[in-house]
Amino acid sequence: MQPKFFLKLAFIVLLSTLISGCGPKSKQENNNVINITIETDFGDIKAFLYNQTPRHRDNFVQNTDQGVYDGVIFHRVIENFMIQSGDQATGINFMGDIDMLKKIEKVVDAEFNNELIHKKGAIAAARMADNVNPLKQSSSSQFYIVQGRVFTPDELNQLALQKTENAKNIAVNKLIMDKAEKMIDEGKNPNLSELHIQLKDTIEIIKLNLKPYIFTEEQINTYTTIGGTPHLDGDYTVFGEVVEGFEVIDKIAAVKTNAMDKPISDVKMKVKIIK
Repeated sequence: MQPKFFLKLAFIVLLSTLISGCGPKSKQENNNVINITIETDFGDIKAFLYNQTPRHRDNFVQNTDQGVYDGVIFHRVIENFMIQSGDQATGINFMGDIDMLKKIEKVVDAEFNNELIHKKGAIAAARMADNVNPLKQSSSSQFYIVQGRVFTPDELNQLALQKTENAKNIAVNKLIMDKAEKMIDEGKNPNLSELHIQLKDTIEIIKLNLKPYIFTEEQINTYTTIGGTPHLDGDYTVFGEVVEGFEVIDKIAAVKTNAMDKPISDVKMKVKIIK
């Protein structure tokens, strides 16, 4: 009986191994992603970069290889929101280098993906405001890590309404400014208030045809449990996520800051690619 018993046991172990091997895999396992460690004064943050955002992934790797992130500080920290770093002018390798200054001015084209959201631990690219950056292009070096908070379903509903209203305002403003620029090119002096009245019917059509923003089931489940910053979805490129060191994010987010959200005492970091 014993040989048969051990034979059956071996078969069960083999079968369970095969079954587990066919199950769903994490993004790291499926996509052969690039893993990174962000070393900080409060401990290490381990993360990986998404292959769905190749421009941002490659840009981040290049920055890391070139020492751009060596010794830079977290220059903007807001508790229950995010911690931001990557300002090259604060790093140990910045010595007023003109080439580095030119790189600071470079941008990376946006890579929005509805599946990559601003959950806690998301890594996303900072950028200039919409009024000077309508294409929402990313900074070539600055990024932030989301701390955020947990939201209720009612709060998410209100945020969805706000995002819809913001989208309407952006579309209307673009219509008016495009018309104003055309008038200027024709040598005319546009009056924005009058243009708004003249374009009233077109504006109403734009508002009626604009689809309302709706949070997906995944977003709702994530933001009501893990938390994050849902109002940033679709506006800033998310290109990675933290897998270890969430407590480090919380510690950095809790430091004392000045009126400009800069930590009173510098919190430095360095990024390493894990090979």
